[in-house]
Amino acid sequence: MKVVIIGATGHIGTYLVPRLVQEGHTVVAVSRSRRQPYRDPGIWRFVERVSADREVEEPAGTFGRRIAALGADVVIDLICFTRASGEHLVSALEGRVGQYLCCGTIWVHGHSEVVPVTEAMPRRPFGDYGVRKAELEAWLLARAHSTGFPASVLHPGHIVGVGWVPVNPAGNFNPGVYRALAEGRPLALANLGMETVHHVHADDVAQAFCRALEHPGAARGESFHVVSPAAVTLRGFAERVARWYGHEAALTFLPWEQWKTTVSPADAAATWDHIAHSPSCSIEKARRLLGYEPRYGSLDAVLESVDWLSARGWNPPD
Repeated sequence: MKVVIIGATGHIGTYLVPRLVQEGHTVVAVSRSRRQPYRDPGIWRFVERVSADREVEEPAGTFGRRIAALGADVVIDLICFTRASGEHLVSALEGRVGQYLCCGTIWVHGHSEVVPVTEAMPRRPFGDYGVRKAELEAWLLARAHSTGFPASVLHPGHIVGVGWVPVNPAGNFNPGVYRALAEGRPLALANLGMETVHHVHADDVAQAFCRALEHPGAARGESFHVVSPAAVTLRGFAERVARWYGHEAALTFLPWEQWKTTVSPADAAATWDHIAHSPSCSIEKARRLLGYEPRYGSLDAVLESVDWLSARGWNPPD
């Protein structure tokens, strides 16, 4: 099949494109620039590259037509963030594609009542990103059920992979947190460190998109969580990273209002976003309907990235 991937050189596309090529698909990688993927095993030479700036072309009304003109059997959209953006593209693709797979987020759930959260549970998103993604999901699935448009939504957790800094045990992206744990230095966590994060390796997200491609009937009109088998607490996460480097974690705990004054405003905002959500999501539906089976647990995925970060002297790429 001919598969067009929008946002193909980002975290997910870096792993998804090689998988699809290896499975025999013709792949067209659409991205805003000729930026390189995070890793290139050489297989990208078999991929058609198309430069398209969605933020410019969509308001002009040309982006959807341009994607439709590529003649894809399947469109995988990794960078659709609003209902309006989805409506624009779907109007151009309707009747012209066999499948449309859209990347969502577990942030559509907001606060949890019961964990692990399933896809059937009510959406109570908060924050602009989660609210907009929830609106997009609701519209796409309603469209699938009312008109038969072949849409599916896959909701990744905190995406991990070699090449970028994963969410850390403090709930933000400061690489210094990993370095402190690796060097056996004290680390303060907010509250009691019992909030959760739910990672997923980018290659497992890529696997899920491939499984949805293999099971179009089961995927149509459905959403799926794409995460590791289990979430982790921030405290347990910190302890595991420290032990990875031969230490016991030297943790202290501070009330939120006090803790947030010890870090930068950007780190505090990221931590609040993560601990306020404290995601823990079920993958039973994706396992049952798509055959999704993640290769990585949360901590295994993170430690691969932390080793890469350590080898760089704890300096993330620009």
